[in-house]
Amino acid sequence: MDRVAKLASQKAVVIFSKSSCCMSHAIKRLFYEQGVSPAIYELDEDSRGKDMEWALMRLGCNPSVPAVFIGGKFVGSANTVMTLQLNGSLKKLLKDAGALWL
Repeated sequence: MDRVAKLASQKAVVIFSKSSCCMSHAIKRLFYEQGVSPAIYELDEDSRGKDMEWALMRLGCNPSVPAVFIGGKFVGSANTVMTLQLNGSLKKLLKDAGALWL
């Protein structure tokens, strides 16, 4: 849990992902298309990925990926991020966290 919290606070946007997950790919693309450069941690490519996955599940991520943190705070998974995008509040979160300047 400490490792997840530490990694999540090191950049404005942090995504915990799996390289084989199509929803993780879609969420990463959403951020890239908005000009955001998130820190991405591929759990299936990390030696401590299973431990981080369990920590994310304890935070309420189900499924465990993608798990998105903005400004060091857990925002949610793909459904939550897409809802924020559709209702227009994702951009404000990104600006407040310093991930967007426009």
